[in-house]
Amino acid sequence: MADSASLSALQFSGGEKEVIERTVNVTNDTVCSKNNKEEFYEISRCTDVIKSLGFQKIALQFPDSLLTDSAAVSSLIEKFTGKKVFVLADTSYGSCCVDEVAAEHIEADLIIHYGRACLSQTRRLPVLHVFGKWPINGQSCLEQFGQLFPDTEVKVIVFCDVVYSHCMEELQNSIKRNYPNVVFTKLICSTFDQEGELSQGNKQTADEFNSQGKTMEETPLSAEPLQTDVEMTSLEEHGNVQHDKNGYFCRFGREFSLPADTQLGDFAVFYIGGESLCLQNLMMTYNKCQFYSYDPCTNIGRKETLNVNKALMKRYYMIQRAKDAQVVGIVVGTLGVADYLRVIERLKQVIKLAGKKSYLFVMGKLNVAKMANFMEVDVFVLVACPENTLIDSQEFYKPIVTPFEMELACLRTREWTGDYITDFRELLPGASASVELDVEENMDESSEIPDVSLVTGHLRPTYRSSEVDRGNSSRSLVERNQETSLSTQHHSSAAEYLASRSWRGLEQRLGETPVTQAVEGRTGIAAGYLHEKGQDQGSQKDPVL
Repeated sequence: MADSASLSALQFSGGEKEVIERTVNVTNDTVCSKNNKEEFYEISRCTDVIKSLGFQKIALQFPDSLLTDSAAVSSLIEKFTGKKVFVLADTSYGSCCVDEVAAEHIEADLIIHYGRACLSQTRRLPVLHVFGKWPINGQSCLEQFGQLFPDTEVKVIVFCDVVYSHCMEELQNSIKRNYPNVVFTKLICSTFDQEGELSQGNKQTADEFNSQGKTMEETPLSAEPLQTDVEMTSLEEHGNVQHDKNGYFCRFGREFSLPADTQLGDFAVFYIGGESLCLQNLMMTYNKCQFYSYDPCTNIGRKETLNVNKALMKRYYMIQRAKDAQVVGIVVGTLGVADYLRVIERLKQVIKLAGKKSYLFVMGKLNVAKMANFMEVDVFVLVACPENTLIDSQEFYKPIVTPFEMELACLRTREWTGDYITDFRELLPGASASVELDVEENMDESSEIPDVSLVTGHLRPTYRSSEVDRGNSSRSLVERNQETSLSTQHHSSAAEYLASRSWRGLEQRLGETPVTQAVEGRTGIAAGYLHEKGQDQGSQKDPVL
């Protein structure tokens, strides 16, 4: 007989008392008190931007953790500016991204984004980022930095969570006194810098706007970041990763320059902030650097022990699953990041070159239940911002890969080198990591060799370039019936999956179901209809058809 304890652990449901008494761990990200709202949300900076540039409709975007302060903040801005202020509803995707779609519904000409942000570039509307001034013990941070790096000649790159960016200048002055080889990163916001000033590329537009008396709709500001440094000589137009021969790097809205005769692999990375998607993203991207972190909430500094090689091996397994896939679902995970439509079109071309079938899905925030509705899809590729593109698909029924991983699976011209890309804009033509979509090279018959799946051990099907050019007709069968009429049978992976299912939905029986007139149904409610014995005949009046 099975042990009763093990049986209870396998129960699908428990008692009502257990549910009521269950302890739920809740993380409270709200660090703002009633007395410092104006300072925490930088009300004066917001109102100065609105007044100086004459914005008329302002959209405020809050994350869930700060939504309780939205009414107070909007009231303060309306009070000091006299303009129309709207609080955006819950975004359909990650709160770190700017929700331009919701702002356009109210015809806003400025978005103020509060809280943590991925700093992805936007295109359509000017954006003012207010990260919130989270408290940090500067002395404790300096002490932990000294314990982690006792050698004052060590080479270190300092990153920070955006909510602690307000103290970076003070920390930089203190650390630079004893550590000459430390490099600090600088945040690059879309339209305005951290002081609320226009980026250099937008100053001329603002001058024209003020001198000619134009409205913001007539002369919109660009959402492109600041790119005016004289050393930025070879910056790609479309890529978010940019670097030149002088060691300049720009990634994830953060820029830094390395000293001459040094390489990125020579530096360690010190991150100020707790465990977050931002830290994970940086560790996967700069995987040749050793990471250290300091959490201001706990005042603890540590050496990060995440096995990056193991994480990369897991992503490599996802690439192998993508190579085996025949049906690929392209999932839209953002509507605000610049060039997401261009990446989707490129993915369609890449998937077609590999002889696979693609479908486009727009489903808002992802969850297991939504993705399980499409079991005929072999693998999903998520188009999202860099911080939300890495999905641990262990709970999902099918793997979820990134656009970079999809290109690795489909293009022979893109090889696995260990470098990892999470920003899909780097894959576009003209960017630093872009490769050309060469049909001849990707589908050359002379280069076809047996391709064995590392997951199943079976040979993968190969498709020649002529098959791709002819489209579906290359995989179609033509039949002639007894009446000598021709019919074409198209090959479809989704149709094959549907045919293999034991239950395919309700049988329609078109033309076989008799048509009857509508008749009066039972009257009452499901708990007791009038025709049932013991029911009060006068209490139920509404008929149910």
